[in-house]
Amino acid sequence: MTRRAALAGLLAAPGLAPGRGLTQGAGAGAGPGAEWPNRPIRLVIPYPPGGPTDLLGRVAAQRLTAALPFPVVAENRAGAGGAIGAEQVARAAPDGHTLLANASAHVILPHMLRLPFDAVADFAPITCIAAVPLVLVVTPNLPVRSVAELVALAKAKPGQLAYASSSNGGAPHLAGEMFKLLAGVDLAHVPYRGSGQALPDLVAGNVQVMFDSLASSAALVREGRLKALAVTTEQRIAGFPELPTVAEAGVPGYAITTWYGMWAPARTPASILARVQQAVAAGVRQPEAAERLASMGAEPVAQPPEGFAAFATAEYERYGKLVREANIRAD
Repeated sequence: MTRRAALAGLLAAPGLAPGRGLTQGAGAGAGPGAEWPNRPIRLVIPYPPGGPTDLLGRVAAQRLTAALPFPVVAENRAGAGGAIGAEQVARAAPDGHTLLANASAHVILPHMLRLPFDAVADFAPITCIAAVPLVLVVTPNLPVRSVAELVALAKAKPGQLAYASSSNGGAPHLAGEMFKLLAGVDLAHVPYRGSGQALPDLVAGNVQVMFDSLASSAALVREGRLKALAVTTEQRIAGFPELPTVAEAGVPGYAITTWYGMWAPARTPASILARVQQAVAAGVRQPEAAERLASMGAEPVAQPPEGFAAFATAEYERYGKLVREANIRAD
């Protein structure tokens, strides 16, 4: 089987599959958590303000604050592709007063970098807040109007076009590497410390291409400050029905999306995990929150901890296989 065929088959694999158990730290033997919360809760967001993880994490923090007797304070701790903030949560007391909101990079980065924590054993999954499409956007002055024209330009100028990503090891990084492999082009990768830092450079033309979360780039596309060429999902999306998928625009087999979840330190009581999930699930489906998520192209998920653990397990295994198959490396 060719590398292209193997990768295409991998991308078509189902999102749920048996694998390494992410329920290891889900709360066994840690006490009932009956007095929780007894002080403000810290929600660590391991990226700078303004990016999709920050936006969706703050939606979850607002919903939790409305449902609990103490506020949930969002705190940005950026760096190392999300690893700095994640490590703080991994080392925190498992009492429900320190939580993590992170992107799917949480289950991708371990396959690319040696981390000072175990992304599986050191965390208790709570819920997936929402799933968000990625959109292929380019700087306005790039002389392309379609994916086919972008591929042609990239082939005419190998290595001269650069694609930005929100971090090493995130879904936008993998989206760019998939595009390079399946489209047969050479793009330089320029990682940033979050979408909020990458997008100004993309608008200014310092980098030319980005596979960004629709949550952070939709407004710039609508304002005409970025050109959107395609979405990375298997089907077109309601928010931008005129945009083709990357696959239908000329790169067969291409499909990737991103998602944003919440975790607690391992051994956090299961009763606390359940209360957080229930509050988030109820909150994101309220009209105001649902409308805000929809404006960002986000689809609420908010499944129970057991369902999120199974989903995250499958994603951990799937992305690990992808990183190995495509030989993706951190830059």
